[in-house]
Amino acid sequence: MTTSPSSPHISSELEKDADSGITAGDKSAFRDVLSKDHARRGKAPLHLVDMTDEERKERAKELGMPAFRVKQLAQHYFAHFDTNVSEFSDFPSSLAQTAKDAFFPDLITPVLEQEADKGETIKTLWKLFDDSRIESVLMKYPQRVTLCISSQVGCGMDCPFCATGRLGLTRNMSAGEILEQVRIAALQCESGLLPGGQTRLSNIVFMGMGEALGNYKAMMKAIRQISALPPEGFGISARNITLSTVGVVPGIRKLITEHIPVRLAVSLHAPSDELRDELVPMNRRFNTTQVLDAAHDYYLSSKRRVSIEYALMRGINDQAEHAQLLAKRLNHYGDDWVHVNPIPLNPIEGSRWTASKPEDEAQFIDILRKAGISATLRDTRGSDIDGACGQLAAKELAQDLVRRS
Repeated sequence: MTTSPSSPHISSELEKDADSGITAGDKSAFRDVLSKDHARRGKAPLHLVDMTDEERKERAKELGMPAFRVKQLAQHYFAHFDTNVSEFSDFPSSLAQTAKDAFFPDLITPVLEQEADKGETIKTLWKLFDDSRIESVLMKYPQRVTLCISSQVGCGMDCPFCATGRLGLTRNMSAGEILEQVRIAALQCESGLLPGGQTRLSNIVFMGMGEALGNYKAMMKAIRQISALPPEGFGISARNITLSTVGVVPGIRKLITEHIPVRLAVSLHAPSDELRDELVPMNRRFNTTQVLDAAHDYYLSSKRRVSIEYALMRGINDQAEHAQLLAKRLNHYGDDWVHVNPIPLNPIEGSRWTASKPEDEAQFIDILRKAGISATLRDTRGSDIDGACGQLAAKELAQDLVRRS
């Protein structure tokens, strides 16, 4: 039986830890897997987008600027994707450098860029203030331009087939670090970097490095500013924002209370607890029934179909019996509430996890569709450029370790 979306599900532990959608404590069967660099975590320099309006005005006052200057800065940032204060024609040159240092510190710097799909896919490796590495991917489609962004440095979910999971969790990213990925991509679109000339960034997916619900506070601050209109945000509709999670149930239930119509994507990858315990260790804390109940409640609350992400792995989770059980589990709820995205696995070098055979992919989708479930094989972008999330960062960090040794 599913639970009512209006029922209180947020534990007292979660309420005490507003930064995270994962409840605190050490009594569960799963805890974040931390990287060896985790202890060095620190806070990124404070950015305009990290501050409330009052905090921005107070900071301006401290610097001897009138309050209206803050709105000017925000307008340039969100409407024109610009942080070069010295070039703002409506801003006094005498205050330009002071304003730049106070409100627009450099948070992310490109280290490496790879292109695929005739330039329609651009993957960027970024260096953060503490020398950490993250990735984002800009993808042009016929009807939209999508940016896949990271929300954490590394990931603590420890899924064995995922390159990011191998890195462990170093730290959460700030809202500023998250939003800078969006601003720069929006500027690239406006500048005509993608084939076909000038275009507009239209879709955001939190499917890059990290578990977004594990960085709940910064993620929500970023989502609100992505979806608000300038000068409060970038004006990208919340309906064009997708949030991916491995199934952090308290975070999903907390998201229900936000009443923001983002699309929820659940990385399920297995139809049974026995198999999912191996593929998604978080399942030992929140099992498939809890995850699917929470996801269905999100559908009931938001009226938006939930995406079920399912990475197909040869001989492991891609056989007819897996598809049949998945269909049974999803149809249990009795309404057209999901769209399944089987994803051909982008293998990690040296990993035993590999992509399914094309005939098994086709059979898997056919079984789901015959069961009345909407399903589409995910278009895999960037398979020739370390396309799986975390591959580029993992490779660069490994090379960096060699250089240091």
